[in-house]
Amino acid sequence: MALESKVIITAALTGAMTPKKLNPSIPVTPEEIAEDAYRCWKAGAAVVHLHMRDENGSGTMNKELFKKTVELIREKKDCDVVINCTTSGDNKASYEERMAHLPYVMPEMASFDSGSFNWMPFGIFDNSPQFLEPLAIKMKELGIKPELEIFDSGFMGIAKYYCKKEILETPCHYQFVLGVLGGMEASVKNLQYLCDMLPENSTWSAFGIGKDHMKIMYATLALGGHIRVGLEDNVYYSAGKLATNVQLVERAKRVISEYGKEVATPEEAREILGIKKLER
Repeated sequence: MALESKVIITAALTGAMTPKKLNPSIPVTPEEIAEDAYRCWKAGAAVVHLHMRDENGSGTMNKELFKKTVELIREKKDCDVVINCTTSGDNKASYEERMAHLPYVMPEMASFDSGSFNWMPFGIFDNSPQFLEPLAIKMKELGIKPELEIFDSGFMGIAKYYCKKEILETPCHYQFVLGVLGGMEASVKNLQYLCDMLPENSTWSAFGIGKDHMKIMYATLALGGHIRVGLEDNVYYSAGKLATNVQLVERAKRVISEYGKEVATPEEAREILGIKKLER
């Protein structure tokens, strides 16, 4: 099939907040995260989105943990999964700490949360211009593909501003995050609204938080986007039934197939997203 018929599955493995007590399958150590990354790649994920956890299970931007995890993934010689690291894994981290792992680990992708908002009920999700501009410049210098995480429609205007200044290179890749309290609700109408704001030739993906993940996954396929699944966003497979990351990837793969499309390989994902080929 042509690349237009390929759908990228991203597996968001752990996140920064959801405690392991809610779902024992949430990976928290570098070893657990790397093993889940490998299993999800085997199941069909082309991209893995990585957060780190400290010894208490809380989100951390510790660059040594990122390095150890990435090394464990890359030790699997047959695994060519695209690695996407967060830049927002700890709300107590300084701007410098949120970027320190990028030159140290050199992931192929990293998150660029293009705005701030009240993430209810926890507090302000801080992504000020004083953080975003240096972050975009650093990613550009390092050749790391930004994933523009869009929690609300105003974030699209911020992304457009940085594109116009040529700090962000176009075409961009957008990740629509729907269902976070304080951001846009997870509705098909909101997803369509965001899609209508996309610049020409952009690539995009979407997901819904919690119970809304299936609705947004189906709508994303219908609208021509790519898919993100994983325990960072949703810990249940169905009502009352806990999920694993692999189960969520396997279901996404089946849904894509039943829709008449094919799952993109990591090599195809790199071509779709404009990422240079992985050097082993």
